[in-house]
Amino acid sequence: MKKYNTSPLSGMQELLPTEQAVFDQLKNNISDVYHHYGFLSIETPIIERTDILLAKAGGDTEKQIYMVSKTAESSDSADQALRFDHTVPLARYVVEHNNDLAFPFQVTQINRNFRGERAQRGRFREFYQCDADIIGREKLPISYDAKVIACIHDALKTFNLPKMIIRISNRKVLAGFLEALGLSAKTAEISNIIDHAEKVPVEQSATDLLELGLTQEQVDQITSFMFTSGNYAEVESALKRILGDKFDAVAEGLAELKEVTHILEIKGTRNYTIDFMIIRGLDYYTGTVFETMLEDYREIGSIASGGRYENLASNFTDMKFPGVGGSIGLTRLFFVLREYNLVNMTTSNPVDYVILPITAEEHEASFQLADKLRQEGKTVDVDLSERKLSDKFNRAGKIADYAIVIGNDEVISQKFTAKNLQTGEIVEL
Repeated sequence: MKKYNTSPLSGMQELLPTEQAVFDQLKNNISDVYHHYGFLSIETPIIERTDILLAKAGGDTEKQIYMVSKTAESSDSADQALRFDHTVPLARYVVEHNNDLAFPFQVTQINRNFRGERAQRGRFREFYQCDADIIGREKLPISYDAKVIACIHDALKTFNLPKMIIRISNRKVLAGFLEALGLSAKTAEISNIIDHAEKVPVEQSATDLLELGLTQEQVDQITSFMFTSGNYAEVESALKRILGDKFDAVAEGLAELKEVTHILEIKGTRNYTIDFMIIRGLDYYTGTVFETMLEDYREIGSIASGGRYENLASNFTDMKFPGVGGSIGLTRLFFVLREYNLVNMTTSNPVDYVILPITAEEHEASFQLADKLRQEGKTVDVDLSERKLSDKFNRAGKIADYAIVIGNDEVISQKFTAKNLQTGEIVEL
């Protein structure tokens, strides 16, 4: 008999039922918060036309798309691919259905996405993203940027995480800053250096900037810029000092940052900082960008991120659909929370009760009790196996919180008790 490798493919998450129960609870918590904020649920197809996905992909993402071949034998280039995020398919969705949608369109998608990047510890090729987006038609006030950030923050609060910090920036500030330095033509290269600056010594970033042909003065200004953080007054003061009489170049981006942070303040979401190290890699962000981190676990990296995109649908239509969105990468977040023991993996078993009829004569009473408990909102399994009662208890202990034994005496009296499988306590039903 041929032996098969039954382990999941590298980069694919596969959980045991107890782990899956915790994962699903976290996913449901996020979904509940999104819906309480007024976001409507949709699902876009997992497979999209390749030209749709590549319209705004850019950078490394284009290299990581999973192409779909129509037949197993075909070696031709595929014209279909697995989506790598929810945002590009959402742009297509909005264009396709705009006459039937109410704008601003507040929408959530919680589902799997796929990227063919190199699998490594905590980095997955198949992963759940929990997105919340707001799309406007023709225009969308900057105040909605703050609404998305607050919603994402409140969803993460349901995890009972250690101290979170929301790092907020605006791409218009960087664009204006580089324009003031006469470096607009090198925006992509400089952005990439800033985006990776936290992972390397500052001397390495400075060397990388010099290799782009920048002067030492420009390098000093950029390194000062990318290490600027704090509240609005602090970053405004720092930029005035760095840019001098060219400060007006960053005025538009700063004004947007001021409005977003002001709304977060009055909303009560105050654990944020303006941080110009935040760039975000995808090419479609045009204004506000943000990342959320755990203050004492920065090595984990971002646990949620997002930003503003003004032109995402421009490849699909002449109409303007500006938007802002945020996403919680639940698969990776679950992995790191479990690794750092920041999530309780023993909150409960997937099943509330397992009913153990001693013989087939007790099946009818078992089914009746199970239906009654289900009507009360409980999850119930009836063990119909013919194994010994001790074996049934052993199985029940792996999947449930309580076991209910039903024998002839229970059928006659219609009185039932449940045994807590963790403590041994007997509870009357």
